Amino acid sequence: MGDVLCEELEDLVHFSVHDLPARGYVVMEEIRRQGKLCDVTLKVGDHKFSAHRIILAASIPYFHAMFTNDMVECKQDEILMQGMDPSALEALINFAYSGHVAIDQQNVQSLLIGSSFLQLQNVKDACCSFLQERLHPKNCLGVRQFAETMMCTTLYDSANSFLHQHFVEVSVSEEFLGLRTEEVLELVGCDELNIKAEEQVFEAVLAWVHHDRDQRESLLPELLSKIRLPLCRPQFLSDRVQQDELVRCCHKCRDLVDEAKDFHLMPERRPHLPSFKTRQRCCTSITGLIYAVGGLNSSGDSLNVVEVFDPIGNFWERCQPMRTARSRVGVAVINGLLYAIGGYDGQSRLSTVEVYNPETDSWTRVSSMNSQRSAMGTVVIDGHIYVCGGYDGKSSLNSVECYSPETDSQGLAVSFIQLLASSSC
Repeated sequence: MGDVLCEELEDLVHFSVHDLPARGYVVMEEIRRQGKLCDVTLKVGDHKFSAHRIILAASIPYFHAMFTNDMVECKQDEILMQGMDPSALEALINFAYSGHVAIDQQNVQSLLIGSSFLQLQNVKDACCSFLQERLHPKNCLGVRQFAETMMCTTLYDSANSFLHQHFVEVSVSEEFLGLRTEEVLELVGCDELNIKAEEQVFEAVLAWVHHDRDQRESLLPELLSKIRLPLCRPQFLSDRVQQDELVRCCHKCRDLVDEAKDFHLMPERRPHLPSFKTRQRCCTSITGLIYAVGGLNSSGDSLNVVEVFDPIGNFWERCQPMRTARSRVGVAVINGLLYAIGGYDGQSRLSTVEVYNPETDSWTRVSSMNSQRSAMGTVVIDGHIYVCGGYDGKSSLNSVECYSPETDSQGLAVSFIQLLASSSC
């Protein structure tokens, strides 16, 4: 019997308390608050914070390196922490004991600076996420600059993308008006600006110049050279840009306006323009949204239904329906407006055209085509809409028509050399 018990007692048993480390940190935090067993004091200005070296070394990489590599400070009872915000240091010391830190609008920047200094990457990432989730047209420029200073790449990229996406709203903010010259030049030259028309970039630049006219007026020629003036409407160039007081008084500015007007009046000179001046920005008012216009239902009936998909929000929603049901409809986007051209209503091919304004969610009739056509090719070139070929209900067409939004007119262009069959089904 005794031999049996002895053999059983020799069996190995592992016993553990899984929450012991967490409970231990709670106890050590209480001991610290009582000022007991502390062996180091961190000093910032007139503020002093007592702590335990072992806890700081275990939780904060900066202190781990300091206390385990025989640095001078490892033998000092009081360590001077230069350049840190006292409240941020206190919060991060508390974090070393509790694993918790409260982030708000008032302390996020000082916490990010402090956590970066102490190499607390998890706290730094939390601060970046806090700022990223609260980007706004009024603060994105400041956040972008702060992120660049702190080498927070993800936050910088997010703020930069937000700036491009919301350029028009940002351009009326105090932060924008206070930008340095080189920052404005870089921004207005960017391809990624989300604008309805180049006119909005011009207005933003003029507002920036007028904000400090005495110091900035001389910069206008360089700024205008970055704006893609040839992409502005001819009427805007004549009535707004050319008539502006600062532009009229500057020979270089007038030359830039003349160059833009020549782009519209003398197409043969277009190849001589720098390519960036006629390159469309990557975004328009409805870029990023997918529109489904008309079509057929399961019964084969033509529809007037219009839906839009937001890939960021991952949802579809209905827009105002077209005035006329259209399948095999031609669609074009110009100046922030969506054109539904021709098509088939279930009984006949259509020559009518209607235009959708996303801002007002409304459709308006404009000039009709000269020919009824469906399944035509549709393209926008130099501010005009061209419709090519298609089917009129009897035969395939080889004609091309051109529409000018400026004059709201349809004009017969040229014919293809050979017959163009229906371009889509």
